[in-house]
Amino acid sequence: MKWIKLKPFNDKFPRLKWFVYSIIALFVLTVMGYAFILLGGRFVVDEKNFVLSESTVLLTEDGEEIIKLYDENRTYVPIGDIPEHVQEAFIAIEDHRFYDHAGVDFFAVARAVSRDLITWSKAEGASTITQQLVKNVELTNEKSWMRKTKEVMGAIYLERVKTKDEILEYYLNEIYFGHGLYGIEAASQYFFSKSVDELTLSESAMLAAMPKAPNRFSPIKNKEITLERRNLVLERMYNLDMITAEKLNQTTGKTLGLEIGKQEENQWLNSYIDLVVEEIEQGYHLSKNEIYTGGYDITVGLDKHAQQIAYQELQKEEYFKGSKDNTQAAVVMLDQQTGVIRAALGGRQYNRGDLNRVKVKRQPGSTIKPLVVYGPALEESYYSPYTLLNDEVKNYDGYEPHNHDEVYEGKITLYDALRKSKNTTAVSVLNEIGVETGKSYLENIGYQMKDEGLSIALGGLEKGLTPLQMAAAYRTFYDEGFYIDPHAVLNIKDRHGDELEAKREEPKRLFSKQTSWYLTRMLEAVVSNGTASGSQYPKSLAGKTGSTQHPYVESGYKDSWFVGFNPKYTIATWIGYDQSNEQHYLTSGSALATQLSSTILTKLDSVHDFPTEFNVPDGVEDLQKPVRLPQINDFEAEFSFGLFDGLFVELTWTASEDERIEYHIYKIVNGKHEHVGTVKGKGRYIDNQVDYIRNPTYYVVPVNPLNDYSGQRSNESRAF
Repeated sequence: MKWIKLKPFNDKFPRLKWFVYSIIALFVLTVMGYAFILLGGRFVVDEKNFVLSESTVLLTEDGEEIIKLYDENRTYVPIGDIPEHVQEAFIAIEDHRFYDHAGVDFFAVARAVSRDLITWSKAEGASTITQQLVKNVELTNEKSWMRKTKEVMGAIYLERVKTKDEILEYYLNEIYFGHGLYGIEAASQYFFSKSVDELTLSESAMLAAMPKAPNRFSPIKNKEITLERRNLVLERMYNLDMITAEKLNQTTGKTLGLEIGKQEENQWLNSYIDLVVEEIEQGYHLSKNEIYTGGYDITVGLDKHAQQIAYQELQKEEYFKGSKDNTQAAVVMLDQQTGVIRAALGGRQYNRGDLNRVKVKRQPGSTIKPLVVYGPALEESYYSPYTLLNDEVKNYDGYEPHNHDEVYEGKITLYDALRKSKNTTAVSVLNEIGVETGKSYLENIGYQMKDEGLSIALGGLEKGLTPLQMAAAYRTFYDEGFYIDPHAVLNIKDRHGDELEAKREEPKRLFSKQTSWYLTRMLEAVVSNGTASGSQYPKSLAGKTGSTQHPYVESGYKDSWFVGFNPKYTIATWIGYDQSNEQHYLTSGSALATQLSSTILTKLDSVHDFPTEFNVPDGVEDLQKPVRLPQINDFEAEFSFGLFDGLFVELTWTASEDERIEYHIYKIVNGKHEHVGTVKGKGRYIDNQVDYIRNPTYYVVPVNPLNDYSGQRSNESRAF
């Protein structure tokens, strides 16, 4: 192979060779420069950053938007849902050669550089839509030639890997419109209360006018300046043949036509939102940042009416009687059927991130009696609702409980002990069944209590239980004894519409179906004529009051409780101070929480029309109404004669309306008491064994057939 000799050519055209060399060198440098730009652009542009953060939306079960959670308030919309006149408005004012350049408009760049050099500043723009997108997503707002170089490199690279429609879609969803608004959809909803696909030409032009300087061109802050720039956008659109002269004249004559979206004060929602976020973090393993930027649709069980009513009532001072003004409260409401949290107020003026008192442990006072004393006692078959129990002061190795009113009846039914909230009886029963047995039922559903003393019968726990835990435990009574972990989140869908899965615990049994129903009936009596009789709720309500003694002030209270339920909702209400000391104490006990709870339910009933009565579940024995033995003072014995009966002694008295009561008749002969006979539900008895000589003394004793308890004997009477 022979090499071609160029020497004659070089000798013949010595100047031309340098021109050829220059062309080759320029070509090589151009290729290398372009490769450098592409390679550099690849380092400037991180495609992960083009997955834009999107607002997460909380929705009701009916699909109504409750609130948006966001780091940047943005609702992403695809380019296909953005009308052409909206796209053109932004292109006209920001980058009219958008579809002609490859990421950088070199004509505009040359103009900008020349002006920067003349003024020796970096004030002149010339960024294309692609460059703006790169700057907003990847760079800072610093005005420097280095930043501009990176911007150019990133724009050229981005145009190589993305289509024009993709770039415009990203841009319109990313740009900032002031007022905390990111993206065209959020801005459209805020300024015009409509979606982007409904925007008019005038509205589109106004929004396109804003990104250059969102604060300066805010229609809320500077209406006239914004109007001028909107008209400039329309003029540009006309010059680019995007709209006709007629359309230009019609539109520039219009006002801005703002219809600012309603921005609700949402302090009433704050507690519930914090519960939702915490639940998602724990149950779905999403970080808080991901929740706020991931664009999720989260359906929750919120009852807006319940939440708002509870919030409004918490603002009233009538329920908060304390030594200082900063009395606090917590209210939580659960759905009876599903265990879903329908309302949650963690404080009276709760702000996001505050102490959420719905989940703060407190000593539950007497509200714990059905859970660790009477429920276990019934469940273990030691007692029935009308078993007679002791109501007397007794010392248990140094622990000597007293009743709150210092009234002791000696003997009392379990039913009445719960209704009247007898402390001595509760401790006596727990002592009989054993502390470990009493605690075991709550422990089976996940409530851990390390306390070992009999004081737990009265709610004397070291760490206590939360209002949410108390509500969840009481909810079981009208759900046949099944415990469901309370939850606010119903389902979560990501930005692609795929539903996220979360592991939920299977329902657990607290008490049997029969025991749960007995407790429901007994707690109904607590409200109708027991310690919670101050309730004004007009329909069936079962519940228990509770209060705890203040540790420093003898006449003061530390906690005020009411936990109860109707056929649809369970409510737990706590009132007290965050810190109790000599200066902070309640001046009234459980009546405060009872009144607050009943008012909330009464007002909510006007919205939901709750059922009037509890329905007896299938397969259970209903609890008979208690027997109230009468005091008989009008007993009479009379000698009488009848045509068929002959001579007899007629015994009469006023019988109770309760026909279940048995009346045992006795006579006293020579100091001995002899049983004569028994009648049921009647006030008359005939003794045909007339004793003329000894003329015995008669009396009657009413007896409760539910537990064979004998009442006080009547007055005595002789026939003659």
